[in-house]
Amino acid sequence: MDTHLDWPFFDLHHRAWAAEVGHFADRVSVNHEDVDAACRTLVDEMGEAGLLRVTGAGDGEMLDVRSLCLAREVLAERDGLADFAFAMQGLGTGAISLFGTEAQKARWLPETRKGRAIAAFALTEPGSGSDVAAGTMTATKDGDGWVLEGEKTWISNGGIADLYTVFARTGEAPGARGLSCFLVTPDAAGFEVAERLEAMAPHPLARLRFDGVRVGPEALVGASGAGFKIAMSVLDVFRSTVAAAALGFARRALSETLERVKTRVIQGAPLAGLQMVQGHVADMALEVDASALLTYRAAWAKDRGAPRITREAAMAKLFSTEAAQDVIDRAVQLHGGDGVRSGGVVERLYREIRALRIYEGASDVQRVVIAKQVLG
Repeated sequence: MDTHLDWPFFDLHHRAWAAEVGHFADRVSVNHEDVDAACRTLVDEMGEAGLLRVTGAGDGEMLDVRSLCLAREVLAERDGLADFAFAMQGLGTGAISLFGTEAQKARWLPETRKGRAIAAFALTEPGSGSDVAAGTMTATKDGDGWVLEGEKTWISNGGIADLYTVFARTGEAPGARGLSCFLVTPDAAGFEVAERLEAMAPHPLARLRFDGVRVGPEALVGASGAGFKIAMSVLDVFRSTVAAAALGFARRALSETLERVKTRVIQGAPLAGLQMVQGHVADMALEVDASALLTYRAAWAKDRGAPRITREAAMAKLFSTEAAQDVIDRAVQLHGGDGVRSGGVVERLYREIRALRIYEGASDVQRVVIAKQVLG
């Protein structure tokens, strides 16, 4: 099932890396009863094991997107919360890796890569969702610093993060050209976790309120007014990794299904002997391999130096998340009543995959992105 590691997208160190992540994932135990505590523990253990070293790019380094994708695929195949904890360390510091000053990198990347600090990416607002340019949270110049006013919502790691990458309107121009990026810590006066949010697949999520939060000039990432470019550049990298997580979920669903249809007997013979079941299995395997090809094409292109992979990343995320939903739905169907039993593997996968078709650009948004790229 892992023959894709022999594809020419990968170098020797990628294969060794996948084995390293797999070894960690096989021995880690995740307690899902307290997701906050579980995420803190996972980040700590990943940092201690050295897995978070690929989540940030310091002086002279580049993010290795294939390594990020491989880690998310392997972790998601084992446990969705482990994938979440890993992914947010990269997404939350992506702006620093790509646009941060040397001082910002030196301050935060050693902490997040060692698992000593938890990161969050605060982009979504209650009224703007996928329309980032329509954000209304403001950052008003005050002396040499800024004052932040507004709210963010559906923020992953909200309530447990030590660092929030926050996007706010600084007003240099209308729409996308008037956003900037800031680093905010939760001890800042006026910062509040306004509400903890519950989702169908539990993760740390929150609505955040910024009530006159003052930050100094050192909190600005990149140039004032460059926030939209920064956000899109970060998503350009990490959308491919969302596709990889979906691929990991789909692989697990296929694996569980193969075990089921080979051992479940109906009318005196295994389910796998029925042509209709074989057809479902064939479609699942096809969607898994197609997802892997699109995902690692995008990651390979970025690692090869492509300045932007907007089209490739959007295709990978759209296809892989939609395909994984289909693969997992088939897995539930082929498991019969056991497929909807609360706490079962495929039932958990069914809940976990749904959000991936929404966050970091919903599926229909990806279709718009792809169409614009194709139409030129």
